[in-house]
Amino acid sequence: MKDSNAIISAAIVGLFALNAMGIAGTVLAEEKKPEKCYGIVKAGSNDCQTSSHACAGQNKEDGEAMSWIYLPQGTCEKIVGGSLKPKS
Repeated sequence: MKDSNAIISAAIVGLFALNAMGIAGTVLAEEKKPEKCYGIVKAGSNDCQTSSHACAGQNKEDGEAMSWIYLPQGTCEKIVGGSLKPKS
């Protein structure tokens, strides 16, 4: 009798674990699309070209107005100095 209770308990715990994994997978799948965030990039950390250089990692100063990085959607506007459009 003890063995059958242990098996039943293990099966129930296993079902809860599978359910929790399914929920976590759904949350990860709903991750927001990235967006470009201008004006907050550290020197040498930009994601791609701007009007002053042609490749990633070539910005010379912190916070260059035209340099951008990808961030999860909705994050940029929460950062001081962040902008969804290039600054003039």
